[in-house]
Amino acid sequence: MTATALRAAHGWDESATEIVIINTQGDRVQDRALAEIGGKALWTKELDAALLDGRIDCAVHSMKDVETELRDGIALVAMLPRADVRERLLGAAAIADLPEGARIGTSSPRRAAQLKALRPDLVTEILRGNVATRMAKVEAGAIDATLLAAAGLDRLGVAAGHVVPIEEMLPASAQGAVGITARADDEATQALLAAIDHALTHEAVRLERGFLAALGGTCHSPVAALAQIDGDDVHFRAELLAEDGSERLAGELRVGRAHAAGEVAALAARLLGDASPAVRALFQG
Repeated sequence: MTATALRAAHGWDESATEIVIINTQGDRVQDRALAEIGGKALWTKELDAALLDGRIDCAVHSMKDVETELRDGIALVAMLPRADVRERLLGAAAIADLPEGARIGTSSPRRAAQLKALRPDLVTEILRGNVATRMAKVEAGAIDATLLAAAGLDRLGVAAGHVVPIEEMLPASAQGAVGITARADDEATQALLAAIDHALTHEAVRLERGFLAALGGTCHSPVAALAQIDGDDVHFRAELLAEDGSERLAGELRVGRAHAAGEVAALAARLLGDASPAVRALFQG
């Protein structure tokens, strides 16, 4: 998608871009939750290294898998237009339709906490792997259901699953966004990437990542955030949760875009202030 956008923006032929496939530790280690084995850096450190040593000129990321603080020498330069931010449920038509005590496969602390907040009877267990692997687990009955990002399924042309409304399950920060990084001192590449930057997506994701930064959120932290820009205003929603879903703190604001960053940081502080010590420790521990 990124190579196609660059060629279209600059009138290049196909030979002007080369896609370099980099297999990351996050791809290789599939039997444990990311939070247990290094967090989001498992998806980014090999790409960062390839950037810094000049093997590639830019790296393409699913933004929800990118650490809030980038490595020194790396700049987040551009984002493609955001896709569907919602979740899709595989295994039932709705969360309410899941049978009592259903086993849900997910490696996301946010999804697990949100499910348990909605349905304390549900049992979550670690499920990692690509889309085909996760779908096969449901089809084989190894688990009763799983949740996948609608954006990823759409990009693969997979129509499976039922959409979960945002009002029922708020997405992860930056869900549905594809971001492109480059070396911080590579002005030529940054100028080329600027031509494909979708400004509204970039602004919304920056606010959501700013919320995480204000919280101190990590892969261990069940947190959701969504910024939606409408004209000169931002509608921002967020929530913090206990790992078992027993506590859920939600916040919402509508604010002018010029003041949104400060208001989002203040919302993070308010939610942390209202949280129990146990939940606060998840973000500041």
